[in-house]
Amino acid sequence: MHPSALFFTAIAIASAPAAAQAPAVVEITKFAYAPREITVAPGTTVRWTNHDETPHTVTDKVGELASPGLDTGDLYEHAFANEGDYPYTCAVHPFMTGVVHVRRP
Repeated sequence: MHPSALFFTAIAIASAPAAAQAPAVVEITKFAYAPREITVAPGTTVRWTNHDETPHTVTDKVGELASPGLDTGDLYEHAFANEGDYPYTCAVHPFMTGVVHVRRP
């Protein structure tokens, strides 16, 4: 291969867009968040999906997490920009609790 071809191949690879990161997944099933605690890197999107036949929410005390009522099959996503611990609950069923831990790898 000609040296200039290697140079242009390297530029094409370096400028290719990064693959989108798949969201971290939390399932809502049997009146519980699964997993109850999840650890993700800053910038990660977490996706909650309700598999129950009863509506649920993803709600925290500071208003960062504020899903509407999620019916069966509905989902809610939130991207976590900053490190920290984000406890949340279901506004309809306060015994349902979860935590997203955001940490740098």
